[in-house]
Amino acid sequence: MAMKANFFIFSIIIVILFSLSSCERKSGRSNAQGLIQKTHGEQSRHTTFDSKGKTIIKMEDNNGVKYVWTEINGIRLRFIFDTGASNMCISAAEATVLYRQGTLQKEDILDIKYFQDATGNVSAGTRINLRTVKIGNRLLRNIEAIVIDNDNSPLLLGQSAFEKFGKISIDYNNNEITFE
Repeated sequence: MAMKANFFIFSIIIVILFSLSSCERKSGRSNAQGLIQKTHGEQSRHTTFDSKGKTIIKMEDNNGVKYVWTEINGIRLRFIFDTGASNMCISAAEATVLYRQGTLQKEDILDIKYFQDATGNVSAGTRINLRTVKIGNRLLRNIEAIVIDNDNSPLLLGQSAFEKFGKISIDYNNNEITFE
């Protein structure tokens, strides 16, 4: 029940932000341009990362599911390492916590996106920008994630982050991921 309440609050925030952003569209600026200018001045919203050579991350194994600790906007969370997920995914509960702590701001809430889950169902999620995603000593900036409205929604570390790393090796025998 608390999860539904969190998603309800998060959904209301999104509706308010979209109604406010419609004023920008009427003034001749697109919503995306307005968000970029507000958050980064003249800089574009390109993904960048800081690397320091080869990075080896230990995965935790829980009944065959691989987990990695990941820092999102300065908050440390345990994500499922999911090579089959197209995006990073978080639940409405985590998004609400990030928003309340000020690490997810209204400029980071982008729009609604439809996605297909592993069961084949199509659902709506809220597309957000994660300003920083840190795994080990690797720091990514401006990574797209989807907020999922599901009480049992796990945190998924997916392709929207992996593709930014370049070369990734997975050693299942030692439960390690190597970023090069």
